[in-house]
Amino acid sequence: MTQHTLRAGVKSVHRGMFDAALPAVITIESGDSIAVTTLSGNAEDLPYPGSGFTVLAEHREVLAGVPAGVGPHLMTGPIAVNDAEPGDEIAVEIVEIGPSQDWGWNLIKPQAGTLPEHFPRTRRIHVPIDRARGIITMPWGLTLKTEPFFGIIGVAPPPKMGQVTSIIPRAFGGNIDNKHLGKGAVLHLPVFNPGALLSVGDGHALQGDGEVCVTAIETGLEATLRVTLIKRTQTAQPWAETPSHVITMAFDPDLDTAAQSAVLQMIKLIEQRTGLSAEDAYTLCSVAADVHVTQLVNVHKGIHVLLAKSALQSA
Repeated sequence: MTQHTLRAGVKSVHRGMFDAALPAVITIESGDSIAVTTLSGNAEDLPYPGSGFTVLAEHREVLAGVPAGVGPHLMTGPIAVNDAEPGDEIAVEIVEIGPSQDWGWNLIKPQAGTLPEHFPRTRRIHVPIDRARGIITMPWGLTLKTEPFFGIIGVAPPPKMGQVTSIIPRAFGGNIDNKHLGKGAVLHLPVFNPGALLSVGDGHALQGDGEVCVTAIETGLEATLRVTLIKRTQTAQPWAETPSHVITMAFDPDLDTAAQSAVLQMIKLIEQRTGLSAEDAYTLCSVAADVHVTQLVNVHKGIHVLLAKSALQSA
């Protein structure tokens, strides 16, 4: 197994969109690990000069040298996985992850978020991140422990979709914003194109379920990913596992529709893992699984269902 490195830069970052036509910037083999860095924030999101925060040189270079896309996100990739073909899936393990800079930012934006008409003024704050201690300090003095994860992990969409915004999560993953995808988690993604064409970005130092005011604490991240190709699974939607749980997820403008889809996926997962009937799996979901709102702000809202692996082992 080979260890690769892919740092965010002008030649390795694309902005605001997913597109099957984007060429890979690196190709890896199944089982390889790759150390990646990501950037977060457009020009208006950077801290003011004299703030005491450090803006990485590559961040300014990317903003100046990479065309903006239809969405706001800066993504590192695409990463091709050799021999990946449509109908396969890739498993992306988050081996290590943490902030790559000493600051993060949060945005309240009028006519956006969960309460679009209640907050008419744009507010953008910058907060210090103590990387050594893993601590964020909020403007009013509260300290919070970092729980970093990539808001965006996705493969290239089906070619017929063309170029799509980075804002909306879909079957190819993308802007999932699931806080459980931190260190030790494994995200499974369906493959729609040769090579899969994986991209990551939208680093979060900390986020609650819902991400209600539009953003989390956004920041650049550095991580080590291990990518494994699983052939011919015909997986249709992203799903994940942590050391303790399995997680199904779905996205739709309507939360009820997203919830129905995520629960149905969990029922199928339980059937496959345990041999239980659909009725028994549905009951198990009701008594042992937790249905959470992932995010409310990405046009297609997110639902994820968590079930402890112990419930599968005892079935």
